[in-house]
Amino acid sequence: MHKRVKELIEEPLKSINIKLDDVEYVKEGSMYFLRVIIDKEPYVDVDTCVKATEIINPILDKIENEFDDAYILDVCSKEKGGN
Repeated sequence: MHKRVKELIEEPLKSINIKLDDVEYVKEGSMYFLRVIIDKEPYVDVDTCVKATEIINPILDKIENEFDDAYILDVCSKEKGGN
């Protein structure tokens, strides 16, 4: 499923200069998360995540019946740096 989501949202995000880094569909505890990881120069801020979410939500609404379980959409930035 995450590959299909990635295919559907990559170009619309690119049109507003947001790079789609990855899409993950994971279960954490009893909840499922559709995690969309984005990147943008010079950095990703809250406004960038909001804009990305505004683009992604209507796309996901069109394919919601393809998900077996309810999920939480989590749009976040690509981690920078690290160990």
